[in-house]
Amino acid sequence: MTNRFMLGIEEEFQLVDVRTGKLASRAQSILAKGAPIFDEQIKPEMLQSVLEFVSPVLPDIGAARMELYTSRALLARILEKEHLALISAGTHPSSSWQDQKPTPKERYRELEEEYQDVARSILIFGLHVHVSIASKELAVKVMNQVRTWLPQILALSSNSPFWNGRMTGIKSYRSVAWKRFPRSGTPDVFRNQAHFDGFVNDLVEMGCIDDGKKIWWDIRPHPFFDTIEFRICDMPGTIEDTLALAALCQALIAKLSAMDEQGKDVPVLSRDLIDENKWRAMRYGLDAEVADFVGRRRLSMRDSIRELLDFVDDVVDELGSRKEITYIRTLLDDPQGTGADRQLAIYEETNDADKVSQFLIERTMQGVQLEDASLYDKFIRFKPQEILPQ
Repeated sequence: MTNRFMLGIEEEFQLVDVRTGKLASRAQSILAKGAPIFDEQIKPEMLQSVLEFVSPVLPDIGAARMELYTSRALLARILEKEHLALISAGTHPSSSWQDQKPTPKERYRELEEEYQDVARSILIFGLHVHVSIASKELAVKVMNQVRTWLPQILALSSNSPFWNGRMTGIKSYRSVAWKRFPRSGTPDVFRNQAHFDGFVNDLVEMGCIDDGKKIWWDIRPHPFFDTIEFRICDMPGTIEDTLALAALCQALIAKLSAMDEQGKDVPVLSRDLIDENKWRAMRYGLDAEVADFVGRRRLSMRDSIRELLDFVDDVVDELGSRKEITYIRTLLDDPQGTGADRQLAIYEETNDADKVSQFLIERTMQGVQLEDASLYDKFIRFKPQEILPQ
């Protein structure tokens, strides 16, 4: 199984003034200073208070661990000189989208023209995980199957309880804000690759989209690489949270691929049924109760995730991700809960959103040592064209 289920990780960070914790529209400066080190691994987004980090293709979770810790240390060194810091969370506790500057780039101007305030207000931050897969045909089949567990993955990542300075009562408000975009949310079921390709081609030929990259579902076959891209997660609070989520996504793809090789099928649910559980994940996070539509029962989100972990357990050791999967089991028993729960606990104690921001700054750098940046050149760097299946 080695190198069959390689990873790519994309992180959308909040760029904040370290003294105030407020969002700072200064990505252009950081991109210029970071280019000699990161090249195209750091990228702009629609708003200048967002900084995206894109990993190289990673052969396994161990390489991902090395990459994320070292790269975050490097980013922190650059930001420190500018009195800036990163926050890893799905939304900001107090800053408003109306105060952010747009990125001066033609692609973003076109999006703003088409989507107006839907695009201007896209002050949200997500984690995207790519897992390589044997073929595009298998990617469509596995996507149909893995959709069932998207609510569980969202619940684990839930880390956005605030919006425009308000405590929303929603554990993943990022999911609410993103839902306004077209071609987002849970995808429908596709019979096969030809069915999926026909859908994309219809949209392109009728001028609805330029290419498949403007299909922004919670999970999608990547339009250019043989990967499945998970797009449902809030930006989690720590690197360890990110690695655990990436390991779970990888284990799911590996498990379902193995079942396909064995001729075993997995029940495929309709979008509407999955969205019932997704709503509960958005609203309650790990405290949700979910419906098992196959087993005709209700159970807690935590128990549902434990069953998911049991389901993928036989592929975990071969993938080398036992540590990360054990981390999720520990999280399920932790009364402090996910990032959303921790943010809410601080706000309820202090009634101060700025205190939440300062907590998030510290949590984003948890376990990161600035001296790790000196190890950067010792790492093996992987190029997508060398690793991804053609």
